[in-house]
Amino acid sequence: MIEWELYRSFSHVLREGSLSGAARVLGMAQPTVGRHIAALEDALGLVLFTRSQTGFLPTEAALALQPHARAMEAIAATLERTAGSLGDGVRGTVRVSVSEWVGVEVMPAVIAALRERHPDVRIELVIANHVQDLLHREADIAVRVTRPTQEQLIARRVGTIEWGLHASAGYLARHGEPIELADLSSHTLIGYDRGTPFVRDALQQWPQFQHANLSLRTDNDLAQLALIRAGAGIGMCPAALACRSPDLVRVLPAAFAISLESWVTMHEDLRESASCRATFDALVNAMSSLASPASGR
Repeated sequence: MIEWELYRSFSHVLREGSLSGAARVLGMAQPTVGRHIAALEDALGLVLFTRSQTGFLPTEAALALQPHARAMEAIAATLERTAGSLGDGVRGTVRVSVSEWVGVEVMPAVIAALRERHPDVRIELVIANHVQDLLHREADIAVRVTRPTQEQLIARRVGTIEWGLHASAGYLARHGEPIELADLSSHTLIGYDRGTPFVRDALQQWPQFQHANLSLRTDNDLAQLALIRAGAGIGMCPAALACRSPDLVRVLPAAFAISLESWVTMHEDLRESASCRATFDALVNAMSSLASPASGR
């Protein structure tokens, strides 16, 4: 049997690209990590890395093993989180995956309030617009814009989040407020550079937001929001979020609105975890407060 520690070192060398980088992350001595890689190569009968002046370059064999090593790493982390949450009281570590805007604009208040009530709960916050795999326990709880189809997941629909076009009052004072969609051609539009297939599909009915018509482009939701707040142009953001900024004005609300369902999900194996239940409920309450009143949640 090959020890898990060897796979863990292998996974970190893959991620960091060097023995020294992996050693820093793991809190080990560099020679120890080197011995782990050599032992794993001997046990598998494979060359996993090519040593070069720029670092450790993974071989085809290493790249083929990479997703399995990451899965092992995720399971090991889940074991630690689950074990830490067992026992009396609400305690332990919960890993939460959310999108960029939820992570920065919603989660800080959720985490602060949760920690006030349950000081022994620790939160690992994963902020990314790509979906974390709950089945393989890359995260314990996630906020998603589509309903999960896997039977092993618990999902709570919290309503729909409406996105609209917004601009700062200062920008509109300088450039005027558009009266109809055609007026957007004379304005600075903020939008996605590449976006996701989901985003591209959602914007199909608004040709004004095709790539070539956007003066300012970034795939980072928070950067777009910062540009809108700074008065750089007109862009998209959740309407409930814009209401928190008194200087933001919604434009063309009848002509442009995107309603996205919002779901809070977690793996069914975690239903008995008091810390996961408390975090799940806190997220449901927070996201529900942002949902449109007529969303029928």
